[in-house]
Amino acid sequence: MNDPTNLLSQLACDISLKKMTAPVQEQVRWVVADTLASIVAGSAEPEMQSITTKMSHSTGTCSVIGTHHKADAQTSAFLNGTSGTFLEMDEGNRFSKGHPAIHVLPAVWAICSERKLGADAFLSGLLAGYEIGSRIGASCQLRSSMHPHGTWGTVGAAVGVARAMSCDVKEMREVINISTSLTTATSKKTMLQGGLVRNTYAGISNRHGLLAFDLMRSGFTGETDGIASVFGEVVSTQLDTELLVKNRGADWQIMHNYFKMHSCCRYNHGTLDAIDHLATRATLPHFALIEKIEVQTYLYAAELDDPQPRNTLAAKFSVPFAVATRLVNGNSAIASFTWDALNNTDVMDLAKKVSVTEDPAMTKRLPQERPALVKMYFKDGSVLETSAGVNRGDDASPYTRAELKQKFEQLCGRVWSPQKTNKALDTVMQLSSDSDLNQLLGLG
Repeated sequence: MNDPTNLLSQLACDISLKKMTAPVQEQVRWVVADTLASIVAGSAEPEMQSITTKMSHSTGTCSVIGTHHKADAQTSAFLNGTSGTFLEMDEGNRFSKGHPAIHVLPAVWAICSERKLGADAFLSGLLAGYEIGSRIGASCQLRSSMHPHGTWGTVGAAVGVARAMSCDVKEMREVINISTSLTTATSKKTMLQGGLVRNTYAGISNRHGLLAFDLMRSGFTGETDGIASVFGEVVSTQLDTELLVKNRGADWQIMHNYFKMHSCCRYNHGTLDAIDHLATRATLPHFALIEKIEVQTYLYAAELDDPQPRNTLAAKFSVPFAVATRLVNGNSAIASFTWDALNNTDVMDLAKKVSVTEDPAMTKRLPQERPALVKMYFKDGSVLETSAGVNRGDDASPYTRAELKQKFEQLCGRVWSPQKTNKALDTVMQLSSDSDLNQLLGLG
């Protein structure tokens, strides 16, 4: 039986970190580090602290990363998945058009904690879930009103758990078919309007991934081909089944990921990269001298056009705000997307001067590039122009390992001491299939 779902099920079962080349193994470790750091940093947000206190319990065996709390597996997966999306710093994949790792790692972390599984189960589970989830995301075209979080990532989480638990191909297929029906009806408006419920979508996917596994082991079944049905007819009306299985087992999706330095939606990054390029060539004029700013970019970025976002989440999905806070504060790090930045009248006044429009020619350059053209008009009549094509952090324009290390330290430094942060990075970078996983799980 060689239908796409069966081929993906076989692929997921066959994935083992031990079989991977050294570059793939190193990439997996960096994805673990980046995702772990995003969860730790997100745990410091007040909403996360509140919900963690409400949902944790002393009898749990799974860590809520970045806190001293424990929880059962499903609650841990939900809280860690939610925490990791709060700051918009977790890695992503330009072809799947989403964030695979944060939809998989918390679920695999939880099942390994609960069942006392080893490092090979954890790392192979993460890689399998990342691979299958990304392939579905890259092969479908979600409805334009949907947010990608909480959709194909649910399948990724379920596959990760099933691989960690050494499921066979028949079980893996059933887990996939069950998990497709647990996809969430995610609304893109939540991100544009600052609806913080959006941050739970990845958490729900992780929780549902564990649930799908439990349902399968309890005798529940899904439809015959959940991928074709849900991602070809329900949440998406297009599914490229050839792309779904193309170069499987040879072209690993985790090698096409991107890491983020700008603390906001990826769709802002082309514009911010363009401004950074300009800043490397000369000192940027003072923001008070700017008359207006025009941004031309691709469709999805042009949708982020709200100049007056109502909260920090909406700010992360606003090109005008991102441009303004970058120019006023001198960077696009976490502090530039806080309430302090939103309450800065200089930032908000400048954001009103930024317009964003789609250039259809730029949209056609997706997904290889996420371009932007920025024109700054000054009160003295002068104009500065800058542009970007491939975004920094993509596999085609990667950040250095030193830059990723610095990011890890900055994110974890919101919660952990420098000593614990350094120990955590050392632990992750030394991970192998034969490692003592308790050293990693104990960091939570």
